[in-house]
Amino acid sequence: MDPTNKAKGPSPHYSLYQREIFRQGGTEGKLPHFSVHPDELVESTKKKLSDRAYFYANSNAGLGWTDRANREAFYSWRIIPRMLVDTNVRDLSVELFGHRIPAPILFAPIGINKLYSPEGELIPAKIAGELGLPYCLSTAASSSIEDVAAANDSGASSIASDGGNYCQVRAGSNAQSPRFFQLYMGHDDDVTMSLLERAWKSGFDVCMLTVDTWQLGWRPTDINLANYVFYYPPGTTGNELGASDPVFMRKYGDELKNDSGKWIDSSVWHGKAHTWEKMPWLIKQWKRISGGRPFVIKGIQSAEDALKAYEIGCEGIVVTNHAGRQVDGAVGSLEVLPEIVDAVGDKMKIIFDSGIRTGSDVFKALALGAHAVQVGRLYVWGMAHEGEAGCRHVMKSLLADLDITMTVAGYPSITRDVNRKALRRNESGVYPRGEHAKL
Repeated sequence: MDPTNKAKGPSPHYSLYQREIFRQGGTEGKLPHFSVHPDELVESTKKKLSDRAYFYANSNAGLGWTDRANREAFYSWRIIPRMLVDTNVRDLSVELFGHRIPAPILFAPIGINKLYSPEGELIPAKIAGELGLPYCLSTAASSSIEDVAAANDSGASSIASDGGNYCQVRAGSNAQSPRFFQLYMGHDDDVTMSLLERAWKSGFDVCMLTVDTWQLGWRPTDINLANYVFYYPPGTTGNELGASDPVFMRKYGDELKNDSGKWIDSSVWHGKAHTWEKMPWLIKQWKRISGGRPFVIKGIQSAEDALKAYEIGCEGIVVTNHAGRQVDGAVGSLEVLPEIVDAVGDKMKIIFDSGIRTGSDVFKALALGAHAVQVGRLYVWGMAHEGEAGCRHVMKSLLADLDITMTVAGYPSITRDVNRKALRRNESGVYPRGEHAKL
């Protein structure tokens, strides 16, 4: 690949990361320390983590059929390559809630990142800042809101001298890179308000409420290990976000000292479902705190619920089944994406989540109408290998994969060219497993 005289476009030439890897191998004898092939990456992750850490990220509900349905849904759609198209400059950029981001990929909210690396959420937050991609912080994080915000800004500022990350943060933001706050809402409104106020003050300018996980799904591999880190000594891992909240600690600090599960059991996975009736109040409070910034519901799997979300005032939804971790035997997230797009795609932002592994997966979700996608397990697997370097390698590889897919398939622009005409549905065939070239 010739890296010279490349015209500058709205997005970086992510594809050059492939050449960088090839050159390092050929001229310096440096090879990647682990495979980014998704099937091999998940297997090598097992060797890097304890059983409890590995299965916290990888356990699925029941028999794992929903997780499989997520992947099979991607296999059912095939890309139609187009030839003799000028793809010398690709435009992967999209607008999302006032931010212009260089690629349509978000870091999904995943809790307790210290299970995968000692620095926890500070690692993906920093890498997201470097790349100019939105970072979503989980309420179940093992770092404070304020520390994660600082790491995100440091990532963005670290590459400013190299030309920046191609991200245009919305006007008026006090953040150097887009960041969103994923809320697990307990039943103490004082604590909820404190979390949202802290998030807003720290530059998190979109509230993303998760509605599919008031309680963890039945995950046999976690049951086998009694896998709930909050109950194990020293009783601090996973409580960091709550323990740093002044309102929670004022009201429940003494209880937390005696019961290490107090934060997670009362404010995160409490098992007491909220309903649609509570949503207008929460949206109103977030709008008051943030001056009208977007509110998003995460966990939508039906067109009916998507329309409800729109009708109550949401600016966006995340189409996700929590990566197959909540309801076994459910529809694949990509299966329901087209009908949700038909219902609300012209009214609100749709972020797709669940099952993304490759650049072609990103392409397919966008072609079916998503405005952006979230990835989670991929970056966790990367940081489990080499911390910051591993997380960066996996995410830069995904971006290169998407960029190269658009190049060789003949689609220069995400927003102009990637649509349903780029795909053909395949009604037959079985998703292959393990059928690839291996070292």
